[in-house]
Amino acid sequence: MKIKQTGIFFLLLFSYLSLFAQYTETINSNRPGFSQGAFSVGKQILQFEAGFGLGKEEHSLLNTETSAFIIDYEIRYGVWKEELEISLIGAYQSNSKTLLESQSTYTERNFNSNTLGAKYLFFDPYRKKALEKPNLYSWKANNGFHWKDLIPAMSIYAGANFDQADNPLTHIPDTQLTLFNEEVETGMEISPTVAIATQNNWGSWVFIINLIGERFTLDEKSYSYILTLTHTFNAKLAAFIENQGIKSDFYADQLFRGGATYLVNKNFQIDASILLNFKDTPSRLYGRFGVSYRFDMHKKDEYIEDKGKAGREKKKKKKKSTKKKTKKKKSKRKNNLDTEADGLN
Repeated sequence: MKIKQTGIFFLLLFSYLSLFAQYTETINSNRPGFSQGAFSVGKQILQFEAGFGLGKEEHSLLNTETSAFIIDYEIRYGVWKEELEISLIGAYQSNSKTLLESQSTYTERNFNSNTLGAKYLFFDPYRKKALEKPNLYSWKANNGFHWKDLIPAMSIYAGANFDQADNPLTHIPDTQLTLFNEEVETGMEISPTVAIATQNNWGSWVFIINLIGERFTLDEKSYSYILTLTHTFNAKLAAFIENQGIKSDFYADQLFRGGATYLVNKNFQIDASILLNFKDTPSRLYGRFGVSYRFDMHKKDEYIEDKGKAGREKKKKKKKSTKKKTKKKKSKRKNNLDTEADGLN
C-alpha cells in the first residue's frame, strides 16, 4: 500500500470562544459550515458532530440529474494540552443519477472522505490581549480599532485520508503492490493531509480563513480555500455565511453556504444550512441539518499564557524567598553572637 504525504480539511468553529483558554463554558462546534477554526475543543472534551443533507444536481454537458443523500460526521477530542485536538472527519453519500436522454437511473454509494488527523494552535494573539490591563482614562483605547486586532490566531492541521479504491465519488483507482512477484490489489489508498486555519475574534463577529490542499500527492489532488464569517446575535443564536473555492483536474467550483445554529443547552447545539453554486456543470443545491453534543470531562482551566514569562516570575519569587530566609538566618546568628559577647563582659 502506498503511503503518501500531505492534504487538508477544514471546518467551521462556530462562536462562544474564550479569548485565551481553549475550554469554553458552552459547546464549540465546527458545524454547520465546512471551515475549521483555529481553536480546539479543550482538554478532556469528547465531542460528536453529525448531520444529514439532501441535494439536487443537474449537469448540462452530461445531461444528467442527481438526487443526493449525505451523512456527515466528526469526532473530536482534546488531548495532552489545551492547544491540541485529534479528530475523525468523514462523509457518506448516496446518489441516484438519472440519464435524461434514456430516462435510465442508477445508484452510486460510497464514502466521500474519512480523515484521521490532529490540529495544533501554534499562535494565539488573544492570550496576551486578555492579560493586558484596561486603560482607566480612555474608553476609545479599550474599545476602538487597533491594527493588532487584524492579527489572527493560527493553527496547523495534519492527518491522513483513507479512500476506498475505485470509488465512483472520489475517482481514485486501485493501488497495486508487487508481492512474491505477483501484483496484488490493495483496495485502499492512504494520502496524508495538511492545512492552515486562521481566526479573528471581533466581539460578536468571528472571521475564519482556511487554506486547503487535499490528497495533493495523488493524481486526484485538489486545492481550495474557505472564508467563513459568523455573527452571534445572543447567547443562543448565531448565523454564518461562507465561500469555498475548489480547484482540481476533476472538479472546480465556487460554493456558497449560509445557515444558523441554536444552542439548546451548554453541551448541545442544533443547526441548519443551505449550499448553492452558480454553474451548470453541475449546478448544486443542498440543504443540511445537524446536531453537536459534547461530553465535558474538563477538570480545570489551563490558560495558555506566556510560559517563559510565567517561569521567570516564578524563579524571581523563589529567589526573593531564598534571600529573605538567608537574611533572617544571618540576623539570628548576629543576635546570638551579641548575646554571647554580653555574657562574657
